[in-house]
Amino acid sequence: MRKFIPGLKSHPTVSVVRMSGVIASGGRFGGGLNDAGLAAQLDKAFKKGKPEAVALVINSPGGSPVQSSLIGARVQRLAEETDTKVYAFCEDVAASGGYWLACAADEIYVDPSSVVGSIGVISASFGFTGLMEKQGIERRVHTAGEDKSMLDPFRPERAEDVERLKDLQRVIHQNFIDHVKARRGEKLADRDLFTGEIWVGQKAVDEGLVDGVGHLVPFMKDRFGDKVKFNVMGQKKSLMQRFGVQAAVGDAVATVEDSALWAQYGVK
Repeated sequence: MRKFIPGLKSHPTVSVVRMSGVIASGGRFGGGLNDAGLAAQLDKAFKKGKPEAVALVINSPGGSPVQSSLIGARVQRLAEETDTKVYAFCEDVAASGGYWLACAADEIYVDPSSVVGSIGVISASFGFTGLMEKQGIERRVHTAGEDKSMLDPFRPERAEDVERLKDLQRVIHQNFIDHVKARRGEKLADRDLFTGEIWVGQKAVDEGLVDGVGHLVPFMKDRFGDKVKFNVMGQKKSLMQRFGVQAAVGDAVATVEDSALWAQYGVK
């Protein structure tokens, strides 16, 4: 009720949005981060109660480059519309798409052990041709268009398919580089930071990828005073998650893929 008492100054408020998980277009049992799922949450964070700032708490190994771009663009658009400063606080990992999200903020802070970076593009799959031959299985695929079955895991890899994939990756990688340069500008160290390399804590500060080592609560208290209030926006859970329904087979596979994505940064 404090803010409604005439003449009594209300305490400053900071909206906190947690962005935790693999970035994917949706449909996974374990949730995941995507633009549609975060839209209402972000809108509320920027517009409810006229906050002094919005804090993004990020813990993500990356995922979909498109969803990363959409979420990042939404954050930047809302920040501009409401004239609100955005701070990112990285937890275990803010790598690849997770770092893309962090770059949507005006300033980025990490824990001394946070892993950040991985500014690159990766595509991983399997090849089953040898196994199929041993089992006497014949693959039959009929297409209209010779490139419709590009990188089919059930046939031998073709050099032209790999080159075509690399062409696609180069475009996405350049988009990532452009985003980082646009957001970090002259803060970046004068060397190639876009090889997919990762950095930990202070090393990321030294390279200009982040602004400092710091945690959400003490940082905001130092910036806005000890009486600052935090309006935490929780990630919305699906109906199945709220009732503890177990994952289906397809989502179990996605969970394995997500674990592999986390594992490359030494977590999960």
